[in-house]
Amino acid sequence: MHRSNPTPQPVGQGLEKVVSNAVRRAPPGAGPVLAWPLACGQVVAYRTRALDYSAGILRVEVPDAGWQNELRALAARYLATLNRYTSESVTRIEFVIGDSR
Repeated sequence: MHRSNPTPQPVGQGLEKVVSNAVRRAPPGAGPVLAWPLACGQVVAYRTRALDYSAGILRVEVPDAGWQNELRALAARYLATLNRYTSESVTRIEFVIGDSR
């Protein structure tokens, strides 16, 4: 009997698959909000907050105009990542200045 040894997969790929599956099973409108920290990373997630998702638009609260401008420049990258994780199509991210962070 010949046993094949599966090629080891990096842990990150397996974890990404688990997280992606969980986000895809989220209630309607919640997936993009839950996926925001995954898309933007820990540092940005600490200073921002996904507020809501509706009609293809994810609204994200940012601390000030500087952050707003920086994140607008990265929006295309974030959109690609969000759409990789979620089953709902995110077509735009709206960065709104808030006072809670």
